[in-house]
Amino acid sequence: MSTATLILVAVQLSLVLMVFSIGLGAAVGDVTYLLRQPKLLIRSLLSLNVVMPLFAVALAKSFDFTPLVKAALVLLAVSPLPPIFPKKSQKAGGRFSYAIGLLVAATVVSIFFIPLAMKLLGRAFDLPLEMSPGRVVTLVLWTLLLPLAAGVAVHALSPAFAGRAGPPIGKVGGILLLLGLVTIMVKVWPAMMTLIGNGTLLAMVVFALVGLAAGHLLGGPDPEDRIVLALSTATRHPGIAIAIAQVNFPGEKLAAGAVLLYLLVTAVVALPYMKWTRRPLAPEPLPATA
Repeated sequence: MSTATLILVAVQLSLVLMVFSIGLGAAVGDVTYLLRQPKLLIRSLLSLNVVMPLFAVALAKSFDFTPLVKAALVLLAVSPLPPIFPKKSQKAGGRFSYAIGLLVAATVVSIFFIPLAMKLLGRAFDLPLEMSPGRVVTLVLWTLLLPLAAGVAVHALSPAFAGRAGPPIGKVGGILLLLGLVTIMVKVWPAMMTLIGNGTLLAMVVFALVGLAAGHLLGGPDPEDRIVLALSTATRHPGIAIAIAQVNFPGEKLAAGAVLLYLLVTAVVALPYMKWTRRPLAPEPLPATA
């Protein structure tokens, strides 16, 4: 097994651990939350799977990008939510049940959406992009759906144990993911640096900003839902995007470099939004006086 394959396996394992950790803190009602909110579900999928792919096409047509950078935009536009998303949105003040329900809905829809979107966007960009439904099913089943379902099952059987086990498992997954992404970044750093100064960085900033704005507007009147959908629309799953890049462009580093660059851009761009939307904590009640 090559070093590149080992690194990719380590990244996928880290994502499995992080999703399992999230599942340990979730109930069945969280998973099915969006089934009880059909209007919010439709607006969410519109933001994730219509607005962003169409804007990716607009960006690619507006800038003179290389084919691999255009491909990276496609990969980012079609990738589902990252496993860190529910906790990230919760820290920003978003509704945890909505974040979990959206993670599940976006993952299930991605099984059908990714192959179709890649075929259509590949034609639009004149790029040989493809991802068979079987590969997508395998990828999202083992890295997202099964770990989440296992965590939710453990939570239902033993909430106390799930509460104790979730945080350390999540930390192990986070450390493993960080090590894997840093290793990949070291390998693709020269390719990443070629994206600075040619309009790619600016396009990614705009892409992230449009994602935040679209999610915020389509999230509805509830501030907690707006936060969740804004962050979900701007954030993409690096592991799945890189895995798709490896299938379509084996040995190429530019597409993976563009995905990681967008990961950094999103983290920076989202900070002001999270600070702006973070709700102040309710003041503690004053002690009763005699």
